[in-house]
Amino acid sequence: MCNGTRRFAIASWVLVALWAAFIFFMSSNTSTGLNEGLGVFSRIYQVMKDVQASLLGPGVDVLSSIAHFCEYTVFGALLANALRCHMPLGRACVLAIVCGSLYGVTDEFHQLFVPGRMCDPLDWLVDTAGSGLGSGLAWLALGHRAPRARRDLRDGGKR
Repeated sequence: MCNGTRRFAIASWVLVALWAAFIFFMSSNTSTGLNEGLGVFSRIYQVMKDVQASLLGPGVDVLSSIAHFCEYTVFGALLANALRCHMPLGRACVLAIVCGSLYGVTDEFHQLFVPGRMCDPLDWLVDTAGSGLGSGLAWLALGHRAPRARRDLRDGGKR
């Protein structure tokens, strides 16, 4: 389970909520002035679009899929971390994948109401894969090896 403090659990859930809001914000602002302004974000986006066009040709958009994958990788890791405060880590990681996937479905549904956007089932699969990677990374980082380490201590390190 998590480190046992209520403050840690609350902070973990606040991070999940903030990241979910960030995903929603980015999804609803993809085709607006956020990408075409004069700020640092729009300059980085334009450079990435230029590189994408030179590598893959004009009209091909993989930046959106990469952004979805990265957003949901972080979401899956944050969600697994927050859920482990309430259940075993393995179950928390599986539930994080399921919840990340379901949030991806709501994101695709919400895009039906954003001008210039459409629902893309492939994005949902990318979201689910990102949640899976994030959850897997959380599983690796948060202690799937802890039982073995305890067993090694009991055995005196012999195997």
